[in-house]
Amino acid sequence: MTEFNLVIADKKTGKSYKKSVAEADAQKFIGLKLGDTLKADFLDMPGYELEITGGSDRQGFPMRHDVEGMGRKRVLLSGGVGFKPVEKGERRRKSVCGKVIGDNISQINLVIKTNGQKPLDEIFKAEPKKEEAK
Repeated sequence: MTEFNLVIADKKTGKSYKKSVAEADAQKFIGLKLGDTLKADFLDMPGYELEITGGSDRQGFPMRHDVEGMGRKRVLLSGGVGFKPVEKGERRRKSVCGKVIGDNISQINLVIKTNGQKPLDEIFKAEPKKEEAK
């Protein structure tokens, strides 16, 4: 069973929205790469076009644009996603995920490239919070 948590960022408003997809909708993401664009009609967002900007696997290892393939790999990094050097010139071998989305990915980060007619606040209506029992 494939399931992804999508984090959709709207650069115009600075807000982000969370959506979970499973089964048939999740299968449409398998095989896509970072930087690919897709139409969001199957996510109940007609007219929207989204770009894949990042993600992480089930253990929290981030995806990188410059690592080929689907699985987790150990690469020598000097900065960027997955490693922040403390000293100048520092390099370190770190585990990161490749740029292709597979079954091991749990979160996919997306950014809106083209807006639809319906505003996102209407699409992602805030569910009322349940009052805690005292």
